[in-house]
Amino acid sequence: MRRFLNILLIIPVLYIFIMPGYYVISTGSKPCSGISIDLKDSADLHFVTEKQLLNLVYGNKGKILGKPIKDISTEEIEGRVAVLRELKVAEVYMTIDGTVHVFADQRTPVMRVMPANGGDYFVDDEGVVIRSRNLYNPRLHIIEGNVNISSAMLNGVSVLDTAIKNSILKDIFPLVSYINGDNFWSAQIDQISVDVNDEIDLIPRVGIQMVHLGTTENFEGKLKNLEAFYDKVLPEVGWNKYSSINLEFKDQIVCKKR
Repeated sequence: MRRFLNILLIIPVLYIFIMPGYYVISTGSKPCSGISIDLKDSADLHFVTEKQLLNLVYGNKGKILGKPIKDISTEEIEGRVAVLRELKVAEVYMTIDGTVHVFADQRTPVMRVMPANGGDYFVDDEGVVIRSRNLYNPRLHIIEGNVNISSAMLNGVSVLDTAIKNSILKDIFPLVSYINGDNFWSAQIDQISVDVNDEIDLIPRVGIQMVHLGTTENFEGKLKNLEAFYDKVLPEVGWNKYSSINLEFKDQIVCKKR
């Protein structure tokens, strides 16, 4: 009787140790049955296409459908997909039915940067710089002029990182975030221009006057003063009366007539 009980106890133990090995052997020979691409926000953002991701899944080894799943490295595939700087998240995994799943989440751009010395870039909501590849140009506030895109930024270091020194983009980022979060200013401001002294001019969509912000210090207070000026003064004198509006002085607005 005791021997019978010992056998009963051994069977579950053997099952625990043997079945994983059997599962690996049996499923490892199963062929890859399909590739599933889940590209998040593909209807709104178009930095990456499903075709691009599929090409990266295949790599230089050709198609993998029908290939034994034991010969498919999801880590290698994920490494190829993750090279795309336009992606915030890239995950690749295999399910028991032999399907390779690719999940990709695109970065959300908040501004477009066009330096005077050349180049065309996007900066996302985490401060990561993405090269423009002419596949997709979303409608964003353009930052142009004396703006430097460093090699560290191009290698994935956020413009907000403490490792990035003396970058005007670090100062502009909260300004753009404020503008994007305000319906009035988001509609009003078209471009942000940086001069050789790292001072900022705002180019509005309405009117033909240049708005000189100066530095980004107290930009919220400056914009509130400008909004009051737009609301109470310009409707009376006309939107095209002044060629420039200067906000750099504390609690003052200095205008230059045309």
